[in-house]
Amino acid sequence: MGQECRPRWLPTAAALVFGIVFGAAQARAATEAASLEPGATLARSQRAIGMTVGEHALRAADGTPFRLSQLRGRPVLVSFVYTGCSQVCPTTTRFLARAVAEADRTLGPGRFAVATIGFNFPYDTPEAMRAFARAQGIDRRDWHFLSPEAGTVEAITGELGFSFAASAGGFDHLTQVTVLDAGGKVVAQVYGEDFEVPMLVGPLKALLTDAPMPQVTLENVVERVRLLCTVYDPRTGRYRLDYRIVLEIFTGTTIVIAVLGFLLREWLRNRRLRAGLG
Repeated sequence: MGQECRPRWLPTAAALVFGIVFGAAQARAATEAASLEPGATLARSQRAIGMTVGEHALRAADGTPFRLSQLRGRPVLVSFVYTGCSQVCPTTTRFLARAVAEADRTLGPGRFAVATIGFNFPYDTPEAMRAFARAQGIDRRDWHFLSPEAGTVEAITGELGFSFAASAGGFDHLTQVTVLDAGGKVVAQVYGEDFEVPMLVGPLKALLTDAPMPQVTLENVVERVRLLCTVYDPRTGRYRLDYRIVLEIFTGTTIVIAVLGFLLREWLRNRRLRAGLG
């Protein structure tokens, strides 16, 4: 009797409600599992320092094959984006463009290269990367927008310490710029949607000033001195030349030479006196 009075739609409704709740729980669990844990993500990024990037298949924005090793011989800045991103990736790329422009002004044009790699395979195609660069107003000759090939993403992100995870809105990912030396080794990581300019220019300047001089010429010596005398002015937020450093070096060197000369003369005088007494 009781079963006959139960509405026929009740089992269907109950099953529907159960399915919605269960599905929502699964989606929430998947999202939580995919989220990035800050401590582990940062630790993974830092472990990449000292690693050398290997040979990985990429495509340039014009579709031709490309490898990061093609940029060896000078420092390289590497960032990651996915072209379907509508906020974070465009914002960080435009900020990076301003930081790169300041680095070019400070260090001189052509002293380093930039590579932005799409990590959303297979959607970050050369066409998509080309459109992304155009949308951000990037026209620097030595800024390469690169697409991954199959199997490349996991390898190259692992070597550079970059982490990402799928989320409901696209991807959660670490916002970082990796600084490579002339041999392709990771020397620094710069984090955040924006950052202080010295965090990026500082490592580049150190790499350039510490590098062996290709040829000892007046031009190269003047350029090395210019780099050494370039300092960051926090009042203006820009780098400027400060030749007081040269004057301090010159003054210090002059004093050292003068002291050494005095000691040498005294040593020779005492030697002559001892020879005369003998």
